[in-house]
Amino acid sequence: MRRKPGKKTAAAPSKRATLKEVAKAAGVSLASASYAINGTGSLGDATRQHILEVAGQLGYRQNLAARATRTGKTGTLGLVLPDLTNPFFPTLAQSVIQTARQRAYSVFVTDTEGSEELEVQSLRLLVEHGVDGIVWFPIGDRNTAGSLIAGVPTVIIDRSIPGFESIQADYAGGGRLAAEHLIEAGHTSIGVISGPTDTLSMRQRCESAIAHIRQHARLAFHVSNAFSVDLEPKVKEAIRSREATAVFAGADLIALGVMHYARSIRLEVPAQLSVIGFDDMPWAAMSSPPLTTIDMPLGDMAAEAVGALLRRTEEPGESRRRIVFDTTLVERASVRRLTRR
Repeated sequence: MRRKPGKKTAAAPSKRATLKEVAKAAGVSLASASYAINGTGSLGDATRQHILEVAGQLGYRQNLAARATRTGKTGTLGLVLPDLTNPFFPTLAQSVIQTARQRAYSVFVTDTEGSEELEVQSLRLLVEHGVDGIVWFPIGDRNTAGSLIAGVPTVIIDRSIPGFESIQADYAGGGRLAAEHLIEAGHTSIGVISGPTDTLSMRQRCESAIAHIRQHARLAFHVSNAFSVDLEPKVKEAIRSREATAVFAGADLIALGVMHYARSIRLEVPAQLSVIGFDDMPWAAMSSPPLTTIDMPLGDMAAEAVGALLRRTEEPGESRRRIVFDTTLVERASVRRLTRR
């Protein structure tokens, strides 16, 4: 009896590659394959990358539900940021995500919009989703979470909150670098515009700059502004006074606001007013003129934050550390060198 031709059926989906098959194809032990996939254990960077590439070629995908049941880990991290409208923070987020991805972790990113209430809600949500750890850039130097994240490995970036491992930059050194550069360029009357001074990192950079200015030049004014290109009336008044030939702004966003306002009142930068910022965010090099600033090595800080966080997930009892990265001067075109008399 001849079988009548029927409809063609779709081919059965190919079998999901197993971790054992990844190990065999990569020529490594099952343990090494597991370390590479899970971002744990002791492996050389080249070996880890080789295993991850082989896993990608085989189409290996982790069963996260099974992994969580087996290991108690979800393979996810949380990143809490205060303001994604500030170009500084998307750059930081990308660095954290890229570093976590290399360690086979996914990242949930939340924006607290500068609100302590939303900050607490974001942290609670991450805890409820069972993240393995949290990288937290707090709004200020206050632990708004209380005991909410107790037991969840957490690393703080930029802020100073007792009881947490922290990743920071040499803010005082950066403020001094900014003041030194302006003074070496021949400026003898210098203004300082700080960001919100409720954080130690901002106070350190501005106090250090002010101390150096007072020692070697004249402090024309010291005012503060929100982290915004929109300047407060007192800041505008200080710029209009023309008492300063140069200004140090505690954040690039404020420095860009200074340059924009200076142009609006026909004050040329840097011919009539030199400006230096702090952060070296992406827009700094694209401003007109390009902004001279103090660089914080965000990529290195993000990598260290993720590394420190994963160390804490593996060794919860490890002592908490404070890691400080050097800052460097990035010379562009917003500072004019005056002729010394």
